[in-house]
Parts: sequence; structure tokens; C-alpha cells
Amino acid sequence: MSLAAEDIAFARDLFSALPDLSTRKMFGGLGLYSEGVIFAVMRSDGQILIKAQQGPFADHMASIGAEIWSYTRKNGTQSAMPYWTLPDSALDDPEEARDLARQALNALR
Repeated sequence: MSLAAEDIAFARDLFSALPDLSTRKMFGGLGLYSEGVIFAVMRSDGQILIKAQQGPFADHMASIGAEIWSYTRKNGTQSAMPYWTLPDSALDDPEEARDLARQALNALR
């Protein structure tokens, strides 16, 4: 399953206020970049996830109810990626989404 043009347009619009916003298709999904730094991904199912590696920003994401992206490997073990679900409220509020993206970018730099 790959993303529809409407999904990509939604993500670009949601984060449009970020400087030098760009996207790159990957693995059926989409990488979202600001000034060349990946700060989020959109999975092939359309879910947007914000990048938050271990530390204060990941703790903040957990405190607002975001969930870390995890999956089961072929051998049955669980593995987690450094991406957290974007709260539903941020999907309806570009200001909230951009604020989380800016926090992610600050933590990544």
C-alpha cells in the first residue's frame, strides 16, 4: 500500500510553516524533512509519526499520550523505532503539529 497524493498534500500542508520543507517517498511511506533533517514519517497507512530519540523530547511525547512505533520482527522479538504517534489533536491543529515538529528538530540538532 502506498500513500495517495492527497495524503502527501495533507502532510505538506500540516507542516508548511517549517523552513525548507521537503518530502521523500520511502518504503511505501514518506519522510518529512526541514532543512535536510528528517523530523517525521508518514507510514503507508497514512499515520504521521514524529521523531523523538531517547531523552527529554521522547519523555514529553510519552507524557502527552503519544505511543512509540514498535513492530514484531520475523524472529518474534519486539523492536521499537524512534518515532512517536502524532496526537489526534495535532492532526486538526497545524500550529500544534508545527510546534511538535520544531521540538523534534531542536532535539535532533
